[in-house]
Amino acid sequence: MVEPSTSSTWHVRDKLCLVTGATNGIGKQTALGLASRGARVVVVARNRAKGDATVREISAATSDRPVELLLCDFASQRSIRAAAAEVLARFPAIHVLVNNAGVMNVRREVTEDGLEATFAVNHLGYFLFTTLLLDRIIASAPARIVSVASDAHKFGAVDIDDLQNEHGYGAMRVYGQSKGCNLLFNAELAKRLEGTGVTTNAVHPGAVSTGLGANHGSLLALIQKVAMVFMKSPVAGADTSVYLATSPEVDGVSGGYFFKRKPRASTTQTRDPNLAAQLWTLSEALVADSAVTPS
Repeated sequence: MVEPSTSSTWHVRDKLCLVTGATNGIGKQTALGLASRGARVVVVARNRAKGDATVREISAATSDRPVELLLCDFASQRSIRAAAAEVLARFPAIHVLVNNAGVMNVRREVTEDGLEATFAVNHLGYFLFTTLLLDRIIASAPARIVSVASDAHKFGAVDIDDLQNEHGYGAMRVYGQSKGCNLLFNAELAKRLEGTGVTTNAVHPGAVSTGLGANHGSLLALIQKVAMVFMKSPVAGADTSVYLATSPEVDGVSGGYFFKRKPRASTTQTRDPNLAAQLWTLSEALVADSAVTPS
């Protein structure tokens, strides 16, 4: 992890900040936290009605601070490419990107791109959206990228030979593998961004009461309701994401993994530079087939 610089001029006021998965839970509170600090926030959402409602709510809560909506379904590479193209057309600078959108599926599902859905959304969604916007982010430096990972990565080691989870499926293991991929992506991205003025860090939000997995069966929904009693609020869960996006204390820090605003150790596997580079190459191949101009 890169050490912080000795001085900082970083501030988020009036900076363009994109937050994916921003209509509920951690994403919504992250968007609200950034807007309350004076940022120009773009809510990235799959559902227009929920997106419009979130924009109105955040705008009203932050003295009508300008908040904008961008539609994107992270289960579709075509949608991701179209959304990225719209961002590049609408915004001449991108100062903060918070990768937060995610799913947890109780059974194996396949996206329109023929990919296992948890891996496709939670990892390839981060990877494709970020890399499509990366030149603009670098041109906007100083800038920051924050990716929401999880200590759940400890429950599912990354199997580079079965990223599609074709050989057996367990919801927590598959989700954990996708979060491990987030950490490997963050590490390799930090290496590639050295010297650009752009930092990237990952965050463990803690056990947070959100809607993740709520639409995938009554048993999972029941377990979630019971567990919610012991979970943190989305406001608390979003705190470290907002901190990494806004605080001068982490100016120049890159490649880190944080919990409660402090550096946190991830598994040895997720700190393997060779595996991180290998995952990057495989990810490029998995998104290459969708590299067409959006209609």
